[in-house]
Amino acid sequence: MLTLKVSGMTCGHCAQTVTKAVEAVPAVDRALVDLKAGEVAIEGNADESVIRQAIEDAGYEVQGRA
Repeated sequence: MLTLKVSGMTCGHCAQTVTKAVEAVPAVDRALVDLKAGEVAIEGNADESVIRQAIEDAGYEVQGRA
């Protein structure tokens, strides 16, 4: 499981947006957002750079691995 720190998520809508963006990436099985921790955990075998780009395209900043 890959866990990334994501800044800019402040509410349920943000969590939903990031979840949908990540789960749209091929080879992602599931994305779990933890708003309090500012993290998203990704299950699957997707390329990390593609996941990072999907999050950034959704309007959030990836700050690295958690």
